[in-house]
Amino acid sequence: CHWHCCQTGQSGRWVYKLTVFPLLLQLPAGPKRLLATQAAQQVALNVPETKVTTLENGLRVASEDSGLTTCTVGLWIDAGSRYENQRNNGTAHFLEHMAFKGTRKRSQLDLELEIENMGAHLNAYTSREQTVYYAKAFSKDLPRAVEILADIIQNSTLGEAEIERERGVILREMQEVETNLQEVVFDYLHATAYQSTALGRTILGPTENIKTINRGDLVEYITTHYKGPRIVLAAAGGVCHDELIDLAKYHFGKLPGRYQGEAPALPACRFTGSEIRVRDDKMPLAHIAIAVEAVGWSHPDTIPLMVANTLIGNWDRSFGGGVNLSSKLAQMACQGNLCHSFQSFNTCYTDTGLWGLYTVCEPGTISDMMHFAQMEWMSLCTSVTDSEVARAKNLLKTNMLLHLDGSTPICEDIGRQMLCYSRRIPLHELEARIDVSGREVCTKYIYQRAPAVTAVGPIEQLPDYNQIRSGMFWMRT
Repeated sequence: CHWHCCQTGQSGRWVYKLTVFPLLLQLPAGPKRLLATQAAQQVALNVPETKVTTLENGLRVASEDSGLTTCTVGLWIDAGSRYENQRNNGTAHFLEHMAFKGTRKRSQLDLELEIENMGAHLNAYTSREQTVYYAKAFSKDLPRAVEILADIIQNSTLGEAEIERERGVILREMQEVETNLQEVVFDYLHATAYQSTALGRTILGPTENIKTINRGDLVEYITTHYKGPRIVLAAAGGVCHDELIDLAKYHFGKLPGRYQGEAPALPACRFTGSEIRVRDDKMPLAHIAIAVEAVGWSHPDTIPLMVANTLIGNWDRSFGGGVNLSSKLAQMACQGNLCHSFQSFNTCYTDTGLWGLYTVCEPGTISDMMHFAQMEWMSLCTSVTDSEVARAKNLLKTNMLLHLDGSTPICEDIGRQMLCYSRRIPLHELEARIDVSGREVCTKYIYQRAPAVTAVGPIEQLPDYNQIRSGMFWMRT
């Protein structure tokens, strides 16, 4: 996911990229190995419980108390750019910028000084399906952090002067985004994969919208989407769930829980196999993404597709290991000097997703890289071995556990899962679902599927769309 962030006192765009190096741990056979396995299972079962409570207005409170001296608390809201239309596209991100620009109780300066004096961090980001506001602070300051979060989403002044100032900030941010080719390629990928639908639009919105969004648009978005049933108050670290419930009732109890009319429906987004190419021979490298339609968060095939995604893996020229890497595509890329880097991705939304590969190549190796990438996709459907699948499952488990390092990623995991699944999946259940996932799922989503393709740069040697598509229709041997 590529999310847009703005911090107190400054605006920017953060791209979260997680690179995990495979770690092979050889345990001796016999009793010691058995004891180590039992100990790992016991650790998984001893993870603090995620407690969940639903208030009368539908707002859900979810927390995990790990006894730390710090905590992260935030609001996960089921409202992102997917709920916008062509006219107000960019409103959710604009509103995120406005959240820290003053409330009826605090000016922008007061808010910034209060956060600084607490030694806390206040942040926000917008994605295609969610808007998030969160704070990281000392555990003793949890009440103040919750009160500040409640203040900025319920009492923001949305002043005209501040709106005009942020309009310029967002326009400059858009210029910065255009220099990040990975962001550009993924925006193009959504535009062609979900063309003429809400998921095909960018999170920042078009320039003409940014220039015309007004206070009325922002207020309308808040009153339409910021309802109790669509909000999760999540916390992790040194937090007491009962205290968090009391704080939620006091600060969020007046949030409306019902709609006067019908609740906004999730817009249907149809996947289209198609392509976008932007040829620029002056660029030194080509940036290419290819993806097929995958599934949403709650679909049973999500976990098997994550395993398949881990099998393809990622690689960069700076990596060590060379031909000894576990990913076959990484071995071929290293031996044949096929690309500068590649990374597989599995982007999930509520009812759809994108499963694919992003790569950065020199002009002369594009055709070979695409050929070998599609060969590996086909091998997932035909010839992947049990040992390769077992290794990918272990690596996926490791990646998930390494990601949950600290109160902030745990809090984010709680908030996202509450919106996606209406519960937080325990680690032992997640591991069990990974263990039972099968290989046959890949055939349903890769074999004989029309992909979406985007490419930017010197792409003269990129095969045409019909050639790429025919690669997905190779006869199995």
